[in-house]
Amino acid sequence: MTLRTATRDELASYLAQMLNITQYRDYCPNGLQVEGRSDIQLIVSGVTASLALLEAAIDLKADAVLVHHGYFWRGEDARVIGIKHKRLKTLLRHDLNLFAYHLPLDAHATLGNNAQLAQQLSLEGRGRFGDDQLGWLGVVAADSGIVTVGDLAQHIEERLGRKPMLIGDVATPVGSIAWCTGAAQGMLGDAIAAGAGVYISGEISEPTVHLARETGVTYIAAGHHATERYGVQALGAHVAEHFGIAHQFIDIDNPV
Repeated sequence: MTLRTATRDELASYLAQMLNITQYRDYCPNGLQVEGRSDIQLIVSGVTASLALLEAAIDLKADAVLVHHGYFWRGEDARVIGIKHKRLKTLLRHDLNLFAYHLPLDAHATLGNNAQLAQQLSLEGRGRFGDDQLGWLGVVAADSGIVTVGDLAQHIEERLGRKPMLIGDVATPVGSIAWCTGAAQGMLGDAIAAGAGVYISGEISEPTVHLARETGVTYIAAGHHATERYGVQALGAHVAEHFGIAHQFIDIDNPV
């Protein structure tokens, strides 16, 4: 395969339109966060723009890094010191572009984290809920062999390679399921209001346990990183195919 070259601006414009980034009230800027070289032949994707991911991308001689969790979060210290200085210095020294998409990547109908998690877990989407319609509602696929929430938890462990935490009775039959990847445990109330009997997210907090127990709705914490590995992979692969450039996903291990 002969690789083509995309420009930084072409990539930024295409992703902004496809992911509809202006639609979301997000906690960080979406799009090109750190400007690097103008021509892109190899893009590396990963969940978070950690120093380890940047160094791996540099080793591969990548021209751009595409992530779900980038930089410049609302309320963070604006000073360029410490780890922020080290990360930005690494990007700038190597003329490496950083593209980051947070809520727009969660929400995208086919390439998004929730859409891709559904594919991984044999879930069929039937609707949306919550702010910006980020949460998904649906059922398990009829041919999945999943009958109880215990079956579902085992299936999640097999597919994601991480044992989930389940709050509820493993013998409960699976009915309506809601899911939202990452740190969306705060949307459990919205999922309940939407009629879900099971809610899957990435993380869990102390109040989540009580709400699940007192409402009888099963809560499954499947891992923040584990639930959000798939959207950015799909997005990177899509971009590579669209522009005729190369793409490689790098999974920096994270047990959370």
